Amino acid sequence: MASIFTVFFLLSIMSLTFGGSQPQQKQCNQKISPGSSLNPTTSPTFWLSFSGQFAFGFYPQGNDFMVGICLVGTDNNITVVWTANRDDSPVTSNSTLDLTMDGKLRLGPDEQGVEKLISSEATESASSACMLDNGNFVLYNNNGSIIWESFSHPTDTILGGQILSSGAQLFSSSSETNHSTERYRLKMQDDGNLVLYPVNTVDEESEAYWSSVTSSKSLKFRLYLNYSGVLEIINSTSMERVKVLGSPLADNNTNTIYRATLVVDGIFRLYSHDEDRCEVKGFCGFNSFCTLNDYKLYCPCLPGTQFVDPNLESLGCERNYSEVGCGGGHKDHIAFYMYSKRQKLPLRYVRGDTNSVAFFKVGIRSTESWNKTSSTPKKPPLHHVTTKKAKMLIIVLILAFTTFSCLVRALRYKRLKESETLVLTKGLTLNLFSYDELKRATNGFKHELGKGSFGTVYKGALYKNKNLVAVKRLEKLVEDGEREFRAKMRAIGRTRHKNLVQLLGYCVEGSKRLFVYEYVSNGSLADLIFKAKISNFGLAKLLIPDQTRTFTLIRGTRGYIAPEWQKSLPISVKADVYSYGIVFLEIVCCRKNMEVNVSGPEETALSTWVYKCFVAKELDKIMSSEEIDKRTLENMVKVGLWCIQDDPILRPSMKSVVLMLEGITDISVPPCPTNVSM
Repeated sequence: MASIFTVFFLLSIMSLTFGGSQPQQKQCNQKISPGSSLNPTTSPTFWLSFSGQFAFGFYPQGNDFMVGICLVGTDNNITVVWTANRDDSPVTSNSTLDLTMDGKLRLGPDEQGVEKLISSEATESASSACMLDNGNFVLYNNNGSIIWESFSHPTDTILGGQILSSGAQLFSSSSETNHSTERYRLKMQDDGNLVLYPVNTVDEESEAYWSSVTSSKSLKFRLYLNYSGVLEIINSTSMERVKVLGSPLADNNTNTIYRATLVVDGIFRLYSHDEDRCEVKGFCGFNSFCTLNDYKLYCPCLPGTQFVDPNLESLGCERNYSEVGCGGGHKDHIAFYMYSKRQKLPLRYVRGDTNSVAFFKVGIRSTESWNKTSSTPKKPPLHHVTTKKAKMLIIVLILAFTTFSCLVRALRYKRLKESETLVLTKGLTLNLFSYDELKRATNGFKHELGKGSFGTVYKGALYKNKNLVAVKRLEKLVEDGEREFRAKMRAIGRTRHKNLVQLLGYCVEGSKRLFVYEYVSNGSLADLIFKAKISNFGLAKLLIPDQTRTFTLIRGTRGYIAPEWQKSLPISVKADVYSYGIVFLEIVCCRKNMEVNVSGPEETALSTWVYKCFVAKELDKIMSSEEIDKRTLENMVKVGLWCIQDDPILRPSMKSVVLMLEGITDISVPPCPTNVSM
């Protein structure tokens, strides 16, 4: 699934001056020969890259078909990143895509019966073609040199490793399903500026609605998206970085694919696609498993197996020991217990997983060694001949040791309880409390500290009032079993941060679910600002889901939740940005979002009052008599107003908010939030 890192360049531009990276070309591992042909309804309908991440061929448009390059997701969803002859009519199911014997890439016929060349710009005949793993489709001559490539003819997207040269443009598509040229264009101008225009306009500043502000009278610049997801303007000659336009958050996944697309609404967005190619069934042969080594996928053999042919690893692996038998028919032969699902060779579709451990029952001797010695019977090893008396002695010793260990632990626990030295765990494990214990600690859940959408919080004291705690009794929970609930608790308990209220333990008895937190008492304003704690972290997953992962019941405090909650629209991280904006304006203005005791009705809603004061250039009204730098106040208000925009697309990412507050990026004038009545 794709995720968007840069929402709108107007909100996320960062200027740097250190050196950039040189664009690199991927190598071809799977060439296409002249005479090869594709049909939109007969398999194969596309030519895949070696990793299977990109496909060149037919994709549906209405009842007909277009030819392009698609990014193939592991869920079989496709993302069109390039379209051939995008403004031509679609072709019918009778059409073919051919790499002809005379080296031309030809498509047709279309609805009018016309055949067209896709590679008309090529100056030589192609001897082969290739769909590269970076999404570039190329044609080669006899010398192996590239004579045509899709990267040189972008449509609405550039991919990792691709350049938008000086003078080149991207054009937005008509819709998500129709990729013909439409309303907006992005141009890398000869003067070094990257500019967004509506189509059918001249290249003048008055027509633009965004610019990178990187003009140069003497140097030529180009736009480059590197394989790490950094979108930057670089010097065409020295390849040095001029300006970073967007970059992902910290991402250690080397399989991530990045693309920058001028989408249908005229916004240039940077996307990431996290693909796990080990999910492709059949990538590895029998008895081998898919894993990542040195950033590359490979297929080592399972324990107890070896490659059928070391020079052709795709054939898979075979067992290198003989099948386990009775070995001479001795009744005391070692027995094995197989837990969970019992599997036997051959195995297929095996994947490496750093979070799991697999156990294999493997013969001690190789097949070759077994064959040499199988004709000579041997006496069973000495440890196989075990008397009943010795077995009984071992069992008695184990039981005695176990009983002693349990007694020692019980006595130790009792001693700690009696001496009142038991301290609530704040380390790697959580305390497990009984319901009665927490009921006594809270005096029958008598002292209520607060109530929210997760449940009610009570003040309590453990171990003869020596440890104050906050006990949260949860409500409206997912009906998890005890095992699943404990697993979630372990996950939440591993979270450690100075601004998170520490989870000390929990209770799970029947349908009762309670949390025990450290008690955070009220302090001075400085304490709240600089030792601030966030509670309820990670608990949203415990609430009963309503429909899907993005449509759900309202969760949050009214007045602080984003408008999309009320409109039953999909919920994204931008909902949190809205809530942050409301709280941010409250901090700046030193008042609540909604106030009744105000001098005028226009001051009741904080967002309305702040925007009116901002437009009227009267921000000093919101600060009363306090002394503050007017420029700083104006920038903080603009950040807050951007965050509470009604349209989630217009809200900045939290990374952009940080950059704006730190003064790294300029802050444009925000539009009027829809929920503000003028």
